Amino acid sequence: MKPQTMIVVSDVEASSGHGGREYEQLIGADGTLLLQLHSWDAHEHPHMGDPGGRPYGNGVLLWFETEAFDAAVERAHAMSATIVDGPLVNPNARHREV
Repeated sequence: MKPQTMIVVSDVEASSGHGGREYEQLIGADGTLLLQLHSWDAHEHPHMGDPGGRPYGNGVLLWFETEAFDAAVERAHAMSATIVDGPLVNPNARHREV
């Protein structure tokens, strides 16, 4: 499992090294994903929180990548974890998520 850190910001373009308007990935020298910057209202992620409310968001949004996605979803269901969205395919990121 690999962490995929994301920080939600009010201005992605001003916050990133080479400037995406709504979403940016900061990649390490070895090609690994180090950090994601994401605009509050982009790409239909309703659970990032309300930019008009404070404290912002849910505190921290953590994403993890795994080769065993289906098994992870099954474990979450078996533990009666609250799943607020998905499983679904995110066409922008080209992956499945929950």
